[in-house]
Amino acid sequence: MANASIRYGARIRKQYTAVQREKNALYKCPGCGLLKVRRVGTGIWRCAHCGRKYAGGAYSFTTPQGEAAKRLIDELS
Repeated sequence: MANASIRYGARIRKQYTAVQREKNALYKCPGCGLLKVRRVGTGIWRCAHCGRKYAGGAYSFTTPQGEAAKRLIDELS
C-alpha cells in the first residue's frame, strides 16, 4: 500500500517515498556494529541484535544537528 495517503503531485509523492524509505531502512548499531537498528516509534530506535535503544530523529537514525554536535564533541576531546 505505497503512497496510500498521498494522491496528487509528483513532487509530494517523491518526498513521501523518500521519507518512508529512510524511516524503514536498517541502520548500523553504534554498539555492536551490525546493520540491525530499526525504528520502534517516533524518535526511538532499537538494535535487534544487542537490544540497545537509541534516541534519534523521527524518520532517520541521526539528524543533521546530532551529527554536528557529535563532530564538535569529537573535536574538543
